Amino acid sequence: MIDAEKAKPLNDKKAEPSLIDAQAGVSLVIPSLEKVGQLRQSGTPERQVLLMAFSNKGRLVKRGDRVSVVLGISSGYGLVVD
Repeated sequence: MIDAEKAKPLNDKKAEPSLIDAQAGVSLVIPSLEKVGQLRQSGTPERQVLLMAFSNKGRLVKRGDRVSVVLGISSGYGLVVD
């Protein structure tokens, strides 16, 4: 079960998440669409899965790459792109 209190910072709309692929030398951001807004979840974290869609224009980040996701004070390192 997810600890909702610990997961709260992940849904902070003020925090700008980025996906970093050091090998490709890129830092990707979450796009914001005019009618939809940012492509990320919001609300009370209740699931074990957090959805964020990063723009990968030019397909620089590829399946199998190891990346880092930074979001405010939270971060994940060595994540594998699927």
